Amino acid sequence: MQAYQGIPARPDKQGKVRDIFDLGDTLIIVATDRISAFDGVLKSLIPGKGRILNQISNFFFAKTESVISNHLIETDYTRFPEPYRNFAELEGRAVGVKKGVIQPFECVVRGYLLGSAYKSYLKDQTICGIKLPGGLQENDRLPEPIFTPTTKADEGHDMPVTFEEMADVLGKERAVALKEKSIQLYRFAGEYCLSRGVVLADTKLEFAEIGGELILVDEIFTPDSSRYFDAEEMQHAVATGAKPKSLDKQFVRDYLAAHGADTHPEDVTLPDDVIRRTVERYEEVLGRLTR
Repeated sequence: MQAYQGIPARPDKQGKVRDIFDLGDTLIIVATDRISAFDGVLKSLIPGKGRILNQISNFFFAKTESVISNHLIETDYTRFPEPYRNFAELEGRAVGVKKGVIQPFECVVRGYLLGSAYKSYLKDQTICGIKLPGGLQENDRLPEPIFTPTTKADEGHDMPVTFEEMADVLGKERAVALKEKSIQLYRFAGEYCLSRGVVLADTKLEFAEIGGELILVDEIFTPDSSRYFDAEEMQHAVATGAKPKSLDKQFVRDYLAAHGADTHPEDVTLPDDVIRRTVERYEEVLGRLTR
C-alpha cells in the first residue's frame, strides 16, 4: 500500500516500512507492505505483510502488558478520529498510539548463536564485546540472553554500541532499565514461542518515555524485527551443522546476498516465487504464534 485514497493528507513521516500520521498528542501508525533489507527499501511489495505484522505486534503488546505498558490506544480503525475512520484501506494495518519521546537506541537481545554473532564468536569468543564461554556451536542457545544495543538510524546503518556507551548518553539508571526490560520481554516471548514449537533467536525492541515512564513502542516480535526458526529444525541444525529454515525476512536477505544485490536493494524487484515464499513464512509465524 503506497497511497491513501481520500485521506486529505500525506503521512507526516514515512519510515522504511511504516507511515505515520501526527494527530498532535497521538499518532496513527500504518504498517505498509513495503519490505526493507540491508538498509534499503525494495521495489517489490509483500502482499498482506503490513496486516500480518500488525496482528503479531498487537497480539504481543496485549500479552506483555504485565511486563511493561505499551503505546497502543486503538486497534480498530473505525474508532479513529475523523477522517481516518472512514477509510477501509487502514483496516488491520493501522493503530492509534500515544506519542512519546523515543529512546535513541535499538534494544537488541540475542538468545542464540547465529549469523554475524557466530562469526564474531569464532574470532575471539565475544559478541559486541561480551565474553562468552568456549565450546559453543553455531545455532546453540546461549547460556543467558545477551543485550547488544545499536544506534537508531532513520537512514543508513544502525551501529553497535556497548552498554557503557549507551549509559553515557542516557544515564546509567535509564540504560539499566532498558536492558532489564528488554531481556525480560525476550525471555517472556521466547518461552511462549517455544511452547508453540518456534525459536525466537533474537529480536530488537524500541521504547519511548511518557511522563517519566518507559513504554514499549513500534513493533514487537514480528518476522521483520526478530529472527524465527522451527524449533525441531533448530535442534537438527545444532546436531548436524545444517542451515535451519528461517521464518522471517532473512529469506529475502539471503536472496539479495546470493544475487549480489545486498549493496543496492532499492533497485531490486523480487521474483514472484520469492514474494510468495516470503508471504508463506510470515503467515506461518502468525498462525503458529497467535492462533
